[in-house]
Amino acid sequence: MSDNDMPDPEQLRQMFTVLSEQVPKLLDNITKVLYGAQEGTKFGESVAAFYKALRDAGMSNEQAFELTKDYMSNLSLGGMLKNIVSGASKKED
Repeated sequence: MSDNDMPDPEQLRQMFTVLSEQVPKLLDNITKVLYGAQEGTKFGESVAAFYKALRDAGMSNEQAFELTKDYMSNLSLGGMLKNIVSGASKKED
């Protein structure tokens, strides 16, 4: 299939079937890895260590807090998906 060819209806059906079956499973597994009890504890410890390192480096509470918020959002599932999507759209430009 070239860049200008549209997939036929059967190919589209197969692609959507795979997406509808596999993507929810993938997201569920990612969510369990990121947000399970042990992972949540590790995430909290990581965020606290990041904040402490910023404070120990001499940053103000406000500066450390803002950077820690960014750090947390980049490690969240939503943040990861946002980065993936924005990265894909930048490649198309």
